Amino acid sequence: MIVLGVILLVIGFLTGVSILWTIGIILAVIGIVLWILGSLGHAVAGRKHYW
Repeated sequence: MIVLGVILLVIGFLTGVSILWTIGIILAVIGIVLWILGSLGHAVAGRKHYW
């Protein structure tokens, strides 16, 4: 999810499409939050580890 967010950020920045930029930021932030929760040992979406 983090990689997809970064890809959308780059595409949105290069093309000037603001909706891609916004979606990219949202996906990157959600991916980072899930990664942090998974690394702390919290179950994320029923899984003990989140990659």
